[in-house]
Amino acid sequence: MDAQTCLQKMKLAGTLALATVDTDGSPQIRCVSAVHYEPDAIYFFTARGKEMVRQLEADGRIQTMVHTRFNEMIRMSGTATPAAEAEQAKWIDTIFAEQPYLANVYPGDTREIGIVFEVRDITLDYFNLGVHPIERAVFSLDKAPVKARGYRIDPNACIGCGTCLAHCPQKCIAAGDTYRIEPEHCLHCGACFENCPAGAVERL
Repeated sequence: MDAQTCLQKMKLAGTLALATVDTDGSPQIRCVSAVHYEPDAIYFFTARGKEMVRQLEADGRIQTMVHTRFNEMIRMSGTATPAAEAEQAKWIDTIFAEQPYLANVYPGDTREIGIVFEVRDITLDYFNLGVHPIERAVFSLDKAPVKARGYRIDPNACIGCGTCLAHCPQKCIAAGDTYRIEPEHCLHCGACFENCPAGAVERL
């Protein structure tokens, strides 16, 4: 799995459930299907009068999730800002060409009420529950470092008892003199953290 494959899976899923942040700091979610994908950014169309536009202008953070029929989940986090004014018409034409139904929603010149947002600073979380052990990964479209999540075992504190492995649903902990969590298969469930008698498991 890689970032571009994740984007292709999102594209095949079609409609995105896209969350923004309102003026009270609460999440707001809606369906967005007028979307165009580039290798390093995502573009979506909406109308300038919508509440979502005011939310994005105040706080551009967005998040969306797609779920495939193979029990894969892809979560995209990023920052949305209006696309450059000189490129608005180009992106609107591109999105309307790729999504013909939009001509029924905004016929003729009424599409001029629209605005295209550009999403960058994109992080993609991939989580596949359809395989055993499960698979997970995190990708950044701009290759920026991504923050580690989940748990790790401090090798200096581990006593090698194997309690963590015994409680792990996915058995994704490698045994040895000290034990090591395999992050690409970890559920982040916290069973190892709760049961380690030495307190060697740490949240990242």
